Amino acid sequence: YEPAPLSEKAPPDTFVVQISVLYNVPVIYSIVSGDQNGYFIIDPSTGIIRTRKNLTVEHFPVSFDVQATDSSNSNIHNQVLVNVEVIDENDFAPVFPSSLVEENLEENLPATQIVQLKAQDNDAGRNGFLTYGILNGDSLKFRIDEATGVLYSTTSFDYEEEATEYQVVVYAEDDGIPEKKRGYCTVVIKIID
Repeated sequence: YEPAPLSEKAPPDTFVVQISVLYNVPVIYSIVSGDQNGYFIIDPSTGIIRTRKNLTVEHFPVSFDVQATDSSNSNIHNQVLVNVEVIDENDFAPVFPSSLVEENLEENLPATQIVQLKAQDNDAGRNGFLTYGILNGDSLKFRIDEATGVLYSTTSFDYEEEATEYQVVVYAEDDGIPEKKRGYCTVVIKIID
């Protein structure tokens, strides 16, 4: 049996799967091995398996054996394996160490690296996989490497002819399920004479 994956937030008494046998005599269902942490309970007469307690995603996947036993003769029985997976929910948004970063950039430089931005996400797997982007700011003058979070200038600046300060709002976005989450950081770039 491969029931649909459960959410890590599934409360106790959540339906998992129903085990059934083709047999003419009533049977008694029981979990005989594999559920070391006691996450599951089975109704002995219906074969319905439910969660017994809150799930810890790090303990999964779990495979356990269910036995169906002839109600009048315990020597007649059969077993089946049940594999249960748990989906890690996207609990956390990415967070930058500082929501405001100030950087100086000399005028008349060719396109150059300004700053390496790095956000943290406490989720595992794809829920913690981050990509970076620019939410607003002068997109003709700045770009960000979506994989590394490095912010670059794309042109040279003239202290006398142009603005001497720019604000670029950068985001880090996770690849979370069911929805992606974002964290933000403002980079203030001061052009130096």
